[in-house]
Amino acid sequence: MTDESAASESTAASAVESVAGPSPAAVAAEAARLVDRAERVVVLTGAGISTDSRIPDFRGPQGVWTKNPAAEKAATLQNYVAEPELRRQAWRVRLDSPMWAAEPNPGHRALLRLERRSKLYTLVTQNVDGLHHAAGSDPTRIVEVHGTAREVACLRCDYRDPMQVALDRVRQGEDDPDCPTCGGILKSATISFGQNLVPEDIRRANDAALSCDLLLAVGSTLAVFPVARVVPLAKQTGASIVILNGEPTEMDHLADVVVRGSISDLLPIIVG
Repeated sequence: MTDESAASESTAASAVESVAGPSPAAVAAEAARLVDRAERVVVLTGAGISTDSRIPDFRGPQGVWTKNPAAEKAATLQNYVAEPELRRQAWRVRLDSPMWAAEPNPGHRALLRLERRSKLYTLVTQNVDGLHHAAGSDPTRIVEVHGTAREVACLRCDYRDPMQVALDRVRQGEDDPDCPTCGGILKSATISFGQNLVPEDIRRANDAALSCDLLLAVGSTLAVFPVARVVPLAKQTGASIVILNGEPTEMDHLADVVVRGSISDLLPIIVG
């Protein structure tokens, strides 16, 4: 190749890069520089961080509710309480949930590294799968604003137990297990439609956002409130905002850096 043709090829490559923009890895490296400078990082995670652990999201093409509309109906508290057959079906679905075989992926483990760098202040998650706990993140730093599917709760009294205790009863023949303490209705300890969020969890999330110097939103469309409010709260106090997601979000316009691509590939770069 002549010097002239090599120069021409280099110019053409630069032109292509300028049209396409920087690569996701290059943008992730830019976000990593913000993380390096930060001292109090708040992370908000959504369903996207768990899809690489083979846990489907809810409304995506392969989502739980897309493939099974009855599952979305069961996620409404009024329906769940009023319809025994809906509860029985919900228990059958829980038995075969992919959640029980799921393991933390590189995205979850990357956030553990951020904690070990003494930068992670609070980890707010919209997920109910418990994979942040399974990855080893400090439980005292985790705020599960939508509850957890790893436990079962009574709707009448304060009874709670590991979900597998209730599922063992289902396997032994109970199709709608009731509370062993008061006889009330049992459901997963998640927040259903029509069920109040835990005020203390929302307060913790908001307080963390107001005191951080960087907010990192991962795998969330940032369309579900009130938890998505942590992004503008952090922004108004001067914190840097980094958003990592596979698709555009409702709050990309607030971000200092938007990283688009695989969370498992790019979050390890971002956290350093």
